[in-house]
Amino acid sequence: MLFTDKTAFISGATRGIGKAIALRLAKEGANIVIAAKSVEENTKLGGTIFSAAKEIETAGGKALAVQCDIRFEDQIKNAVDKAVEKFGGIDILVNNASAISLTSTEQTEPKRFDLVNDINVRGTFFVTKACIPYLKKANNPHILTLSPPLNMDPKWFHKHIAYTISKYNMSMMTIGWAAEFKNDRIAANALWPRTTINTAAVRNILGGEMLAKMSRTPDILADAAFYILRQPSDECTGNLFIDEQVLAKEGITDLEKYSVVTGAKLYNDLFV
Repeated sequence: MLFTDKTAFISGATRGIGKAIALRLAKEGANIVIAAKSVEENTKLGGTIFSAAKEIETAGGKALAVQCDIRFEDQIKNAVDKAVEKFGGIDILVNNASAISLTSTEQTEPKRFDLVNDINVRGTFFVTKACIPYLKKANNPHILTLSPPLNMDPKWFHKHIAYTISKYNMSMMTIGWAAEFKNDRIAANALWPRTTINTAAVRNILGGEMLAKMSRTPDILADAAFYILRQPSDECTGNLFIDEQVLAKEGITDLEKYSVVTGAKLYNDLFV
């Protein structure tokens, strides 16, 4: 139980990938801080910070639900302060909260451009900044950001420049943090799926139920995150991981259990 009494601060842990990672760490005895916006359930998205907290506690962890919109520094500070007050510190930060907008330049309105950059880039940066003083005090501190490998192939840009640069910025910050905090033994890594993942974004924005059935469950990223976060922080840092690669290194190559539909042809995710 490497995560017993360790505290993980997870942005956007109400549903999807963030909640799956939270539940995986909770099973190992971790304390989970659910820093997210949803306090009332949206029927299209499902779940609130409170329902996620109940699931985490049922899974074996301790939970703290804090309403937090990471676009606002005062809400970030409040969430971090409450986390430290309740659990005494922060050992792990998972930058999961993200906004998606797959629009071309001509279709991208200023408010949409600002949203993806305010959440994905600015929010991720300032959540990390707020957690750094406590990560410096942890025994095996990790920052894990849900962002893709960097690839300058124009095909990843030309259809949705605003979104791509926001996600790539998250990965570039990861590389920067790995170097900046090397002497503090704070690991900084990124994680991304090879296939699409059955989340609200896939069902509601990208491809509906058809694409969801060609996807994997968020559990594959939760397991990959588990294996990354248990590594020594001074040895495993500066990586832009793909979930399959992480599991293969652990000797896990049969990934059928993660498929939404057994035997279905899987659809590659963006940026892979």
